[in-house]
Order: sequence, then structure tokens, then C-alpha cells
Amino acid sequence: MIGFALGTATLSANADQLADVQKAGVITLATDMHYQPFDFVKDNQHVGFDKELWIEIGKEMKVTPKFLDLPWTTTLPGLQAKRFDMVNSPVVVTKERMTKYHFTLPFADATVALLKRANETGITKPEDFAGKRVASQRGTSQQAQLEAYAKTLNPPAKVSAYLNLTEAYADLANGRIDGAVDSITLLESVAQTRPDTFAVVQPSFGPKAYFAYLARKGPDSDSLVAAVNDAIRKIEQDGRMEALQVKWFGAKQDVPTGDFEPNL
Repeated sequence: MIGFALGTATLSANADQLADVQKAGVITLATDMHYQPFDFVKDNQHVGFDKELWIEIGKEMKVTPKFLDLPWTTTLPGLQAKRFDMVNSPVVVTKERMTKYHFTLPFADATVALLKRANETGITKPEDFAGKRVASQRGTSQQAQLEAYAKTLNPPAKVSAYLNLTEAYADLANGRIDGAVDSITLLESVAQTRPDTFAVVQPSFGPKAYFAYLARKGPDSDSLVAAVNDAIRKIEQDGRMEALQVKWFGAKQDVPTGDFEPNL
């Protein structure tokens, strides 16, 4: 894991993050690289949708993105402590998070769904997880949604939380658990990569949700988020966003292009 960067201008208490980033020529971003197809490690290299989108955002902003690989549970506290500029993990937009953080425009579907073993014929819909062992990632909105949904089943599903979903997928494949929960875009990527091992259970059980990046909430971050949003709009308008979505998700995804009220 790469340690926190201590040399960026944003670590100071300056009033304008965008000015700091432009002066440094670098925007420092934190992510957990266990989120295929968004951020993951392949052949010892960071790859994925987020990296490629941020390279395009960097071109528009005339800055170079620098990526830190950190456990998800440390990213939001690290952002608040001004250890980096923004979080480039795919973060689900929720009403509660909007009171604490400044979100960019969304870029992908984050509706929560369930993953099962491909050879599990006894599970054909979300309700079939009643009484079964289901895992999520600790500290995520998906965990909260799973815990709420599990209580509606008869008998309730048995919920466990993992530090990262790579471990949960391994336990699912080995039969230690019966299902794993995450956003549909991530689960579809996992199933497409390992179709003999995993399958997505349809339909999604959660309300419609979206992924976005986030910054600290406050007037010092307003100009930075506005610049990122301007870049995202340009990338959407000239077709680069759709090309990246098709490359990494398998299809174009429709997301809000302006202000919206989260369902979560």
C-alpha cells in the first residue's frame, strides 16, 4: 500500500484547492484498488475505468493525477484530514454523505445487487438468500443496504463484512458464504471476468443509485469540484465517457448530468 502523500500543496490550509492543484500541476487522489473494473491491479499496474477517466480529466484541467492505494476505511478520514485532494474511488451518492462531502457529477450506476456461485441453482432471485450467508464490504453504503434487506427475509440472511470484496469473492467461490453484495456495475464485471464461477442475481434489490467522486465540503473545494465537473461534461459531450463505459462496463450507462436527489 502506498503511504499518504505529504508534499502536495493541498495539505496546507489555503483557501482555494483548485489554485493549489494548478500551482502544483498535480491532483492527488485516493482509492482502494480492489474495485474491478473501476480500480484494480493487473500485472503489478493500477488499471481501470477511474484511472483512465482521471487521465482525461487531468488533460482538461492541465494537471497530472497521482493515485494513492489506501484501504476504503481510511479514505474518507484521510480526505477530511487533508492528506490528499479528492477520493477517486467510486463512492455511492447518499443524502447523508452529501451533508458531509462535495460530490462531482455521477459517472456510473451504483444500484446494489447480489452475486452468487454460477452453479447455484437454488438461488434465482434476491429473496432466495433467506437464511443464507451473505457478505459485503465493511463501512460501505452497500453494507447498510444489505443489513436492512437481510432483516426483511424469512429467515433473515446472515450478514458478514469484509475489509475488501476480493476476500469475499474468494470465500464465495469456495463455498464459505452464499452470496456477496455490491453495486451492479462491479458485480457484472466480476461475473463477466469469471463466468464459470459467478453469476449476478436479477433483479437488483436496492433503489437506483449512482457513483461519483468526492471532495471535502467547504468553500475552498468549490472551485476544484466545479473544474472537475466541467471536465466531466466535456468528456461526456465528445464521446470519451461513453467509450470508457463501453470498454470497462460493457455498455453505455445513463446517469444524471446535473443536480439530483439521491434515493438513499
